[in-house]
Amino acid sequence: MSKITVKKPDSDELETLGVNSWPIWEKEISRFDWSYSDQETCYILEGNAKVETEDGDTVVFGEGDLVMFPKGLNCVWDIQAPIRKHYKMG
Repeated sequence: MSKITVKKPDSDELETLGVNSWPIWEKEISRFDWSYSDQETCYILEGNAKVETEDGDTVVFGEGDLVMFPKGLNCVWDIQAPIRKHYKMG
């Protein structure tokens, strides 16, 4: 399975992707299981979290990160500071 990718995009990349037109999702500090039926790309506006995959990998990300979750990923989200993100499925 492909991995979660995290990077710090510049403003040109965010504009090219159209991030500001994507919906916003918010979640309080919590821990929950999640499965991705499609690829998700998100840009973290506030907060931070770690995601643990079923392969045993742990990925940490926060404000200013562009994160890509592959289709088919099963994981556990551990939100450590309330998250606010733009997201796009597919």
